[in-house]
Amino acid sequence: MLDTMAERGIARPMLDTVKDALYRVITTPRGDSIAPVRIQKDLARRLNVALGSPLATAAELRKRRDALARLRALRGSKDAAPAEKSEPAPVMVYFEKDRNARELARIEETLAAKKIAFTRLDVTGDEATIEFVTREAKCEQDELPVVFVAGMAFGGFRALVDADVSGALEKAVFRG
Repeated sequence: MLDTMAERGIARPMLDTVKDALYRVITTPRGDSIAPVRIQKDLARRLNVALGSPLATAAELRKRRDALARLRALRGSKDAAPAEKSEPAPVMVYFEKDRNARELARIEETLAAKKIAFTRLDVTGDEATIEFVTREAKCEQDELPVVFVAGMAFGGFRALVDADVSGALEKAVFRG
């Protein structure tokens, strides 16, 4: 009831004064020697605790209001300033100079259309890299070009398109 009064526009300091006065009435030892007063005060104290202590000292109410304001500010700052996007994962396209040029062009078009930055690496004559790429991508040398995202093999053009359609490509690149 007291909180609805605050929502209707009754000044917060006045409401805090009322809450403080009521708290002092139910917590003071005055009148405890009379059974009907003591029982009513005990019930009021228990009800106050059961309701989350809406009646409290003015200092406690001010402390709660300050904590709520800090919490709102923290929540507001999170919403107002969106979390910085992390840097996208590196995308590498391994290819051989004169092999499957059409598929390489299609891979590059797909990545460019998604605004995904990538690095082309020509592995012609580099047996160690070719062996690494074919082992990790589980493919043959004649199946190059192959796309890697953050060190994870995605495969050729068809695998890239499948990953794009399923959303796995964006999740892998933008870690979302």
